[in-house]
Amino acid sequence: MKSVGRRVTVPRLAAAAAIVVGLSAVAPAHIAAFAERFTAFAVDLGVPAGGIDVPQPRDKRIPASGKAGPVEFVINRYSSDAERDALLKTLQDKGPNQLLEALQKLPRVGYFRTPNSTGYDLKFARKVPGDDGGEKITMITDRYITFWEAANRPRTIDYPFTLIEVRMGPEGKGEGKMSLATRITFDKKNNTVVLEDYKSQPTLLNEVKRESTGGH
Repeated sequence: MKSVGRRVTVPRLAAAAAIVVGLSAVAPAHIAAFAERFTAFAVDLGVPAGGIDVPQPRDKRIPASGKAGPVEFVINRYSSDAERDALLKTLQDKGPNQLLEALQKLPRVGYFRTPNSTGYDLKFARKVPGDDGGEKITMITDRYITFWEAANRPRTIDYPFTLIEVRMGPEGKGEGKMSLATRITFDKKNNTVVLEDYKSQPTLLNEVKRESTGGH
């Protein structure tokens, strides 16, 4: 009877060991799933007093009530060089309007959540050093973020995706802008994709803060 008990125990131990090995293999991916978490405040620019198509100074705009609120975005991991190169090749060879297909082939690297709780998968995320000692983070979804569109401006750029560029200062706080009314371009210096004219674009994310880095 004892020998039979031993024969049964060995497979059980092997199975338990396999489970432990499996869990240890999954653990790094689980930890990496919380690489970096940021919070921000969605800036509501309002609409021009004379209507959305009538240019007005920003101080003459009528705020759209209830549109501003907290934003969260989490980067599970940053895109690899190979993923970046594939995206840049499409941008350079075919132009920005052809990026959607390339983005849809990429795995999810995080998410972006607007104040109305709509979530958008991030398909691309890269971080490079900023000019002021901080850092620049570029994220792209494979969907068009509509949260700001109706309240703030007509849709002048017809990309079926959204690029989000966040600039963090050395003190750990920053701002963000998006490709809702400007084009995207290739940044040769940092070998990545960015907003064409960042400085002249309205700030849509304010008080950006890094809440956690997940030990990375």
